[in-house]
Amino acid sequence: MVYLATIVFLIGVGLSLFVALCFRVVVPTNAVHIVQSGGKTTSYGKDMGSNTYYRWPSWLPRIGVRVTVLPLSVFRVELQNYSAYDKGRLPFELDVLAFFRIADPNKAAERISTLNELDDQLQGIMQGVVRTILAQSEIEEILGQRAKFSELFTKEVQDQLPQWGVEPVKSIELMDVRDAKDGKVISNIMAKKKSEIEKESRVAVAANMQAASIAEVQAGREVGLQQQDAEQQVGIRKALKDQEIGIAGQKAVQAVKEQEKVTADKQVAVNMVSEVGQANIMKATQIVAAEQNKEVMRVNAEGTKLKTVTEAEGALAAAKLAAEGTQAKGIAEGAAQTAVLMAPVTTQITLAEKIASLPEYQNYLVRVREIEANQAVGIEQAKALEHADVKVIATAGTPAGGIKSVMDLVGAEGGQRLNAMLETIRNSPTGSAILKNIEGGKAA
Repeated sequence: MVYLATIVFLIGVGLSLFVALCFRVVVPTNAVHIVQSGGKTTSYGKDMGSNTYYRWPSWLPRIGVRVTVLPLSVFRVELQNYSAYDKGRLPFELDVLAFFRIADPNKAAERISTLNELDDQLQGIMQGVVRTILAQSEIEEILGQRAKFSELFTKEVQDQLPQWGVEPVKSIELMDVRDAKDGKVISNIMAKKKSEIEKESRVAVAANMQAASIAEVQAGREVGLQQQDAEQQVGIRKALKDQEIGIAGQKAVQAVKEQEKVTADKQVAVNMVSEVGQANIMKATQIVAAEQNKEVMRVNAEGTKLKTVTEAEGALAAAKLAAEGTQAKGIAEGAAQTAVLMAPVTTQITLAEKIASLPEYQNYLVRVREIEANQAVGIEQAKALEHADVKVIATAGTPAGGIKSVMDLVGAEGGQRLNAMLETIRNSPTGSAILKNIEGGKAA
């Protein structure tokens, strides 16, 4: 009996373990299981406290459970070929795509029992939101501002989703807008837009062609201007080159001329130095010759002076001897004759001394020439007196010293001198005797 009881017990435990393993459930990480049992709801899954439970059949009393499986992954909800109207009641169709995920599994489980049921409810929410928003706008605006309406859809749906424990993952996309069956509204709009685009394209093409033509003309002009500028620059450079070559040639010629000038100036300087040297030599020679001539003339003058003095002294001595010889005839006549003879001698001596003392040699020569001229005049006067049968006794060294001219004999001055001479002779014994003899002879 014990053995039998042990076997039964083991069989019961094995059956219990088998049954437990058959009904044990491990919730995957991308899902959540909402388990309802005995009026209590428990969620199992990742981050739910536990992810394992026993799924007893719901017909079992007290331990039986009812399970709602909801995905935790992102799921999509689409509106395909959904008919809508714009503000002007123009019909069209559109496609809308949205992505959701379950944020509160317990609240979602209160609203739905299956995922298909949730999909249907979300589609209904999206249809209502899309119809309400699109009915307030024109079809052109809907076609041209899809991003704007996507944001409006998302905001409106997002305000309603917390009641289902669901939240959007991204913005609800307005995928496509097209004409409804047998409708041509969007086609006409597209044709209009196409014509506008074609017009703008043709205008743009024409403008581009015009701009291209203008650009080509400007490019041709620029090329021509550039070519002309290049030719001008080449001409200018060539002219500058020729100018520089000419200037360089002129500078070279000028440099040669300047060098020739420098050489000529140097040659002139050399010649001038040579000529100055020769002139200095000639000047020195002339100075030496002049000094020598001056010295010779001074010596001659001294000799003439000495000769004159000697002659004067000789004449004086002769006069003195004659006076002494004739002293017997009368001391008075001798003294008078001595005075008469000494006067011109003294004059000549004084004149010679003054001439000799003058520093200017030229003046001395003039004086000498004057003396020579006077001497020549005296000689001629003496010759004239010879033919005039007039006897003149001159006691001076030259005839001019005795009498200057024949006019002195007949002039007042000559008469006074003659009278003075006669008075002087008469006052001397000898002269008185001579005058008496002359007078006696004339009477006889």
